[in-house]
Amino acid sequence: MLDLNTIAEHADVVAANNRRRGVDVDLSRLLHLRGKRSDLIQKTETLKHEQKETGAGIPQASPEERKALIARTGELKKEVAAAADELTAVEAELREIQSLIPNLTHPDAPDGGEHDGRVLREVGDKPQFDFEPLDHVELCEKHGLVDFASAAKTTGAGFYFLCREAVLLELALVRYAVEKATAAGFIPHVTPDLARAEALSGTGFNPRGEETQIYSVAGTDLSLIATAEITLGAMKAGTTFEPHELPLKLAGVSHCYRTEAGAYGKATRGLYRVHQFTKVELFAFTAADLGASGRMHAEILSLEEEIFSDLGLPYRVLDIAAGDLGGPAYRKFDLEAWMPGRDDGSGNKGSWGEVTSCSDCTDYQARRLDVRVKKTDADGKPAKGTDLVHTLNGTAIAVSRALIALLENGQREDGTIAIPEVLQPYCGFDSIG
Repeated sequence: MLDLNTIAEHADVVAANNRRRGVDVDLSRLLHLRGKRSDLIQKTETLKHEQKETGAGIPQASPEERKALIARTGELKKEVAAAADELTAVEAELREIQSLIPNLTHPDAPDGGEHDGRVLREVGDKPQFDFEPLDHVELCEKHGLVDFASAAKTTGAGFYFLCREAVLLELALVRYAVEKATAAGFIPHVTPDLARAEALSGTGFNPRGEETQIYSVAGTDLSLIATAEITLGAMKAGTTFEPHELPLKLAGVSHCYRTEAGAYGKATRGLYRVHQFTKVELFAFTAADLGASGRMHAEILSLEEEIFSDLGLPYRVLDIAAGDLGGPAYRKFDLEAWMPGRDDGSGNKGSWGEVTSCSDCTDYQARRLDVRVKKTDADGKPAKGTDLVHTLNGTAIAVSRALIALLENGQREDGTIAIPEVLQPYCGFDSIG
C-alpha cells in the first residue's frame, strides 16, 4: 500500500492518480480517520497518564480521598478500554481504505483502460498458411492432446486433462523456462500451491469477498495461489536485507488457480481462460529506488522476450494503460503472442493473446510485507535506519497459453504440428502427428 503520510501530504496527487486508474476511494474519509486516530492516541495516552498519577496517589491519600481516587481509577480503566476499542476500530477502517488505494503510476504509462495499452514493438513474422488454420481446441481434438469433457465430469468446466505429447510439452516448457531463468541469475524454487491470507493480502491479492478471483479453503485461512508471485514475495516477509544481498532474483514453479469469474466467449475458449495451469514466475527484490527497480523491470522483460523469440513465436510488447495496471503495479508490460486460430472478436481467426506480463511494484508490496534493506550513505557505508525494498514480478512461461501459441503457429497443412527446436531436447520429438 501507499505510505499514509504520503497520501495525506499529497492528497491531490493521490486523488488524481486514483481517477487516472479508475479507482474510487473515499480519501476524505481516510484523512478524517487519520486525524481521529491521532486524537484517540493522544486521548489514550492522557488517560493512561492520569490513571498512573491517580493510582500513585492512593497510598498517601486520606480514607475519604482514597475512596474517591479508587473510584476514579475504575472509571479511568473503563475509559482507557473504550478509547482502545475505538482506536482499534478506527485503525481497521483506516487500513481497509488505505489498502484500496492503488500504487502511483509511471508518468509514461498511457492513459485509458484494458484496450488502451501502447504497442511498443512487434517481433517475428506471423505464419502465412496456404490452408485454413485450425484453432488449438480443434488441433487438440485431432491429436488427442487435451480432454476437456472428462475434466468437466471430474472437476468442472474450465479444467482439463493434458494427454500424450501435450504432457511432455508442458514439462519441456517448464524445464526450458527454469533453465533460462537460472542462467539469468534467478534462483529456482518449487513453491507451495497454498498460502495464508496474510501472504495474499501482502502481495495485493484479495483472499476473500465478492470480487475475489481466489479459491479459498473453507475453515482455514489458506487459499490456492493465483501465481507464485504470492509465495515468492511472502517468503521474505519481515526480512531486512543487507545492501549486498540485493538484487535477489527468484524463479518459482507452481500451479496457479483462478476462479476466472466473468464472461466467456470464443476468444477465451479452450486453454485460454482456465481455472488451473502451470507457470514459471519471476520475482525480484531490489534496492529502494526507481533506478534499481526500473533496470530490473527491463531485465525481466528482456528475458520474457528472449524466451518467446527462442520459441519462434511472433509477439508484441504492450505498455499497459493506467486503468488496467492492477493495484500494486507502478508500470506493467505485457507480451501478446500471435494466435492464428484465436477469434479476433468479429468471428475471424487470428488475433493477439496475452502470454506474459511483468510489473514494477516499487515499495507497494514491501510496505504490506515489511521487507526492508539497511541504509547506506553516499559512500556505500552502513547508515542508520532501513528503507522498504522494491519488488517486481514477471511471467517466464504460463504453460496453457504458451501451448496455444505453439500449437496454432506450428501447424502444417498435412495436419502435423512442428515443435520449436529449443524444446526438442526436453520433449524428445520434433513434431506431433
